[in-house]
Amino acid sequence: MKAKLVGYWIATILVVFFILPGGLFSVLRMPAALDGMRQLGIPVWFAILLGVWKILGSIAIVAPRFPLLKEWAYAGLFFDLTGAAVCNAANHGVWWHIAAPLLVLVFVILSWAWRPPSRRLCSNSAPRVL
Repeated sequence: MKAKLVGYWIATILVVFFILPGGLFSVLRMPAALDGMRQLGIPVWFAILLGVWKILGSIAIVAPRFPLLKEWAYAGLFFDLTGAAVCNAANHGVWWHIAAPLLVLVFVILSWAWRPPSRRLCSNSAPRVL
């Protein structure tokens, strides 16, 4: 059980390490972040919106409580990362622009799967009413 909890925190910290800066760079309109989005045909306003969601999702998965919000955050990260991989593949991006989001997606899935009962929507020990 302890190893699973350690794995959860390692995976979760890695997710935040990869997702949060990208969100901040988009919200702060850093040229490198926005140029990459423009090359993919994504408008600036949508890049900024994605950045806000990345910041909020990163906060949601590490904050205590709010299990329903965590489920939404994990789902959003899944959609964002798979969308990034597909968007880069469709636009003939370099291989690591396709592989990198999929690698981070592995950490998202591990974080979601290994989260402790207190961070789940319905834990086995104490079912919650929505």
